[in-house]
Amino acid sequence: MKPDKAFEPRSAVKKLMREARAGALATLMAGDGDPYCSLVNVASAADGAPLLLLSALAVHTKNIVADPRVSLMLDERREGDPLEGARVMLMGCAAVSANPEDRRRYLARQPEAEMFAGFSDFAVYRVAVARAHLVAGFGRIVDLKAGDILTEVADAAALLAAEAAAVAHMNADHADTLRLYATRLLGAPDGDWRCAGCDPEGLELQLGRTAFRLPFPQRVTEPGALRHMLKTLADQARAA
Repeated sequence: MKPDKAFEPRSAVKKLMREARAGALATLMAGDGDPYCSLVNVASAADGAPLLLLSALAVHTKNIVADPRVSLMLDERREGDPLEGARVMLMGCAAVSANPEDRRRYLARQPEAEMFAGFSDFAVYRVAVARAHLVAGFGRIVDLKAGDILTEVADAAALLAAEAAAVAHMNADHADTLRLYATRLLGAPDGDWRCAGCDPEGLELQLGRTAFRLPFPQRVTEPGALRHMLKTLADQARAA
């Protein structure tokens, strides 16, 4: 069988991590260690690490407090047989995040959570990914390390500091451009697409609970480069 040259597992996992808005969280029951699985909403930190908003009253949260080891499965959630779509299992440890940017990024992707995110029993948890297991179809099963799938952000402090303002500007003043990105560059259905966030490697577009990842052809690490990249992509979308 010839190798699939078009398949790039690192990119496939990064796409799943950025586009997922829900996943299956596996924890270990406090006390007896029995496996426990629950459905959770998901967002991503600047480097792609999964972010969860959990209540201290939930069983999975009590399990994490007793043993932080978790697995989180994300999938494409596409129509048809779910086993024909790509899915990834991320393995690592979950812990409360004190970073206000993690909370902001979560709410940008899960805006309905704003009404209860401030309750005293809720906190944002960040999953420190150690490794991943990707299943993306026949002959497309790959094990990856964290360094393969997380986005480098150490050189992008200027971009991350400007991200919230850039996203707000795009949503307020360039809604038509966001729609062009989605429909002409990504083949998404027409609608009122908004920008949910960006990072050095791409832009997240969201319509309701559907998210699409628009990858950048080159890394960007500061606001000027981001503006140039977005203009270039807009020109490509208009020409498409």
